[in-house]
Amino acid sequence: MCVTNNVCSGVGSSSSSHWELMGDAMVTTEQVRLTTDMQSKQGAVWSRIPCHLRDWELQVHFKIHGQGKKNLNGDGLAIWYTKERMQKGPVFGNQDLFTGLGVFVDTYPNEEKHLEAQKTRYTTRTQRIFPFVLAMVGNGSISYDHERDGRPTELGGCNAMVRNLNHDTFIFIRYVRRRLTIMIDIDGQHEWRDCLDIPGVRLPQGYYFGASAVTGDLSDNHDVISLKLYQLTVLRSETEEKEEEDEITLPSVDNMDLLKMGENEEGWSSIAMFFTILFSMLGCFLLIVVGLIVYSHWNENRRKRFY
Repeated sequence: MCVTNNVCSGVGSSSSSHWELMGDAMVTTEQVRLTTDMQSKQGAVWSRIPCHLRDWELQVHFKIHGQGKKNLNGDGLAIWYTKERMQKGPVFGNQDLFTGLGVFVDTYPNEEKHLEAQKTRYTTRTQRIFPFVLAMVGNGSISYDHERDGRPTELGGCNAMVRNLNHDTFIFIRYVRRRLTIMIDIDGQHEWRDCLDIPGVRLPQGYYFGASAVTGDLSDNHDVISLKLYQLTVLRSETEEKEEEDEITLPSVDNMDLLKMGENEEGWSSIAMFFTILFSMLGCFLLIVVGLIVYSHWNENRRKRFY
């Protein structure tokens, strides 16, 4: 399954096409342009054929570019593997409460701008550099928090400076043995860089691949140059086969609670570190004061012995 500039004839609305366009998306000689660099646009391309592969990897060749300056562009691009298809909505041009996997290339820091409006600053721990790539698994009842850039439901992510580059940019998504791995190649060095690696991700078979993008008051060109899906042959032991023999009917993440717990522990460790430093400084100050008092008394007694 592939969308490239060499097979653009395979993208369209005809019944023989494997891919279908939605919204403002259009096919050019080089790519599928999901949105132009104009306000209030949203577009998508969706596979007509569900994926029944057990293990797979998806390589996405994309480009995000426009006239907007840093942090004055938006909103971003998403790669999908979901039960639903061809549904418009607020999550990068797709519906909220989706069922499946979403990988987002978020180019606008909504939460940061909201905090700036309230004259509140990020802490060092929560500061992000945008654009930012993150992943989310939805089960049909989990909402994407647009105002917080998806923080409450994300599996993890990485910063990715992908706008207005003169070289190719890629996202690599691999799903093997219920392990989700995401890597990026955005530096023009033809080298993959780790972004996310999470075990215990349960994704049903028979979902659809797609890509969508949206613009609001700010805009960008969001282009998909190719979507290449590969079937992976993975040898499993008898134990692994037994562990995975149960059919997955609803997307989930085994260690999601542990991930959130880790975030909380990280937050508390930062607070603990702050108070540790604070009390250490106070302790040092008290030691200095006590030392000065003791020295003063000793010096005074020493003088008295000479009278």
